[in-house]
Amino acid sequence: MRHIEHPGMVAVQRRCTADCDIRHAQVKLPPGNALLPTLAALLDANHVKSAVARLRGGSFDPFAYCMPALSPTPEHAVYFSERYQPEGTVRLEYASVTVGQRDSSPWLHCHGTWYNESGQRLGGHVLPNDAVISEPIDASIWFLDGASFEVVPSPETGFSLFEPVASSPSPLPKSGPFAMSIRPNEDFCTTIEDECGARGIVRARVHGGVGSLIGATFDDGREVLPFVTEVFVRDGLVTKTEKGDLVANIDVGLVDHLGGLSEGRLRRAANPVLVTFELLVEPIEFARA
Repeated sequence: MRHIEHPGMVAVQRRCTADCDIRHAQVKLPPGNALLPTLAALLDANHVKSAVARLRGGSFDPFAYCMPALSPTPEHAVYFSERYQPEGTVRLEYASVTVGQRDSSPWLHCHGTWYNESGQRLGGHVLPNDAVISEPIDASIWFLDGASFEVVPSPETGFSLFEPVASSPSPLPKSGPFAMSIRPNEDFCTTIEDECGARGIVRARVHGGVGSLIGATFDDGREVLPFVTEVFVRDGLVTKTEKGDLVANIDVGLVDHLGGLSEGRLRRAANPVLVTFELLVEPIEFARA
């Protein structure tokens, strides 16, 4: 399986989880403000510090983003491109977003695809305060109670990244939803399966889902060879086969550092995380005692 060397010491803990309760809402994000303050207002109205969401449709104007890129220095294994700001209206196709806290203030991590004013399809990392909603965006959002995504230093990668942190005054049972982040070089699908298996979960939904992979291999055999990517989950379901094995069926969209866009279902045990991946898992069914 593909592997990348980061500059820092490898963290012992390869996945982080925090148990939580969740509340789902289907809303329209109104025009007139940037994406971050719009989502921050939703957090405040629902008395939470964190959420994950999937976004569809609508538009931004103005809009700014960056792309995955090779690192210009040895301080990081990979990095971000310069800032891009297309002229005119950008129409959103699809995006996933993690909303949490950085230095006790709202912050977000959003990857997606969109069309510029000339109709060119593009993708990348949305700049939170520089994407102003100009037409309403459909948002399917899951609010987290008892946990939140917090930006913390990652000595392994040299970045500061979202990780789930418990915020409930008393521990929540491991029979409910959980927020999760996955560290570099861990296979995305099998890590989710392993955590579900450890909890006795045999069927679950994956919500949100923002991160990066070392290239990509899809179930149909297609491969993304450029190894620096920005990825978002379009749909995710963990199921159990007739043989009793757990299978994470994860459909993603991504952009690579050469500008290529790809979509498909990830092949199990073939897609290691590049820097990080954040997601929310909602159990549907547990193994019978």
